[in-house]
Amino acid sequence: MKKLVTGILSLAVVAGLGLGAALAQGEDEGGEEHAAGATPHYPIHKPEQQDWTFAGLFGHYDKGQLQRGLKVYTEVCSACHSMELVSFRTLEDLGYSEAQVKAFAANYEVEDGPNADGEMFTRKAVPSDHFPPPFPNKEAAAASNNGAAPPDFSLIAKARGIERGFPQFVFDMFWPYQEGGPDYIHALLTGYQDPPAGVEVAEGTHYNPYFASAAALAMAPPISDDQVTYDDGAPQTVDQYAKDVSAFLMWAAEPHLEDRKRTGFMVMVFLLIFTGLIYLTKKSVYANKEH
Repeated sequence: MKKLVTGILSLAVVAGLGLGAALAQGEDEGGEEHAAGATPHYPIHKPEQQDWTFAGLFGHYDKGQLQRGLKVYTEVCSACHSMELVSFRTLEDLGYSEAQVKAFAANYEVEDGPNADGEMFTRKAVPSDHFPPPFPNKEAAAASNNGAAPPDFSLIAKARGIERGFPQFVFDMFWPYQEGGPDYIHALLTGYQDPPAGVEVAEGTHYNPYFASAAALAMAPPISDDQVTYDDGAPQTVDQYAKDVSAFLMWAAEPHLEDRKRTGFMVMVFLLIFTGLIYLTKKSVYANKEH
């Protein structure tokens, strides 16, 4: 019986490894299949894992990078994408003073009311307000973007991401991979390219093998080199812009990430100490008892 179980487990492991190899081969050949006219699984290419400061057990946000990402969002992304769940006052977490946040919020106008006459009115935003949307409603947003309303960016870094598949998901159970959203956003922003030979994309769409839903998307390449001016001397390239805005969107989606990781580490230390004390207590209590 023992030999039978061992044989079954061995076959399961071999089958799993074979399946993983087949999946990996299929992913590698995805671009070739697409070029040949076949229908691949999307995305055609998986995003590359980037080196984020907020990754890992002791991850933390780089405030300088977050400030640059905010600049990219306000000067580029906010023309189409809202961020309605993020309030201006939370920008103090990025290193801005209260006065700076007030000045930043005053650049926006928000709808308020009704007033004494029962009418809505607009006023300058204050720190307690949220980022206002660029369009009055979803219908207007869709009408201005080829019939598809741009998604809100408040939680986009947690809502987007690509399944890593076998064997990576096995390692993720022991060392969680939570940067799939930023990796995907960075890959999408830097992944625009000309379609391969023999591949046609619909008019008004743009080929991007990192897009999760199709081979092309309606959004044109949103940013180019030297489009946003950095004051800290950071490179003004598409790759740097993509990294900075991806990190900023991760912060917007999970602003308490540092506190969560710090608390989790303290809990793990406590559990280790508690386990040691329990073991020593058991050893002491049963030291003189017969077994």
